[in-house]
Amino acid sequence: MCGRFTFYTPPETLINHFFPDGLEVIGHFDPEYNIPPGVGIPLIRTSMNGTFILTHSHWGFRPVWAGDTAPAPINARAETVATSRYFREAFAHHRCLIPANGWYEWKQTERGKEPYYLTPANPEQTPAIFFAGIWTPREGDNTTACAIITEPASETLKHIHDRQPVVLDPDCLSGWLDPSLTDRDGIRAATHRLPVTQLEAFPVSTEVNNPRHNTPDLINRA
Repeated sequence: MCGRFTFYTPPETLINHFFPDGLEVIGHFDPEYNIPPGVGIPLIRTSMNGTFILTHSHWGFRPVWAGDTAPAPINARAETVATSRYFREAFAHHRCLIPANGWYEWKQTERGKEPYYLTPANPEQTPAIFFAGIWTPREGDNTTACAIITEPASETLKHIHDRQPVVLDPDCLSGWLDPSLTDRDGIRAATHRLPVTQLEAFPVSTEVNNPRHNTPDLINRA
């Protein structure tokens, strides 16, 4: 799954490294080292005029038609996101990217759950990663709500947790956001994952267990 992540790369770096054709930044983005569910998170999507925008979105997906008491999941399973009644409209028409520097997972051990941080092994080469996501408008205002798409963990990561976010290769970011692609086969053909060999995982302090803790030392090796 993906229930906590970091994002501290300046928007200017995203533009220079990943979006040379332009990325409109809406709002302000402070460095975040422990982003929990249910808050505003960074999100990149296609605007009404076809440009890419970086903005905020509420992390907890709930379609307007579902009503205020319906669930607001933070993750959508890759296996069913294209067919689930709850997600399929967003998958076809409202795909997005959630920029991050890494995410946390908790490994079950004899001593209890131990937190790990998963992040690019070479941050100079890969100054950010991008989770595949979906978004939906929120009723009554101009804001949105979103979820991160997850999939079974790769062989090298499943010893920590059995699921992981779908991390897209930078070469296919535009393909994922392409509004002309609406069917699952076309979307799959246009996108691919970041090679897992470009990621590393290591244990970190249990201080990350408290979402109120939000300091750079959280991503230090334990």
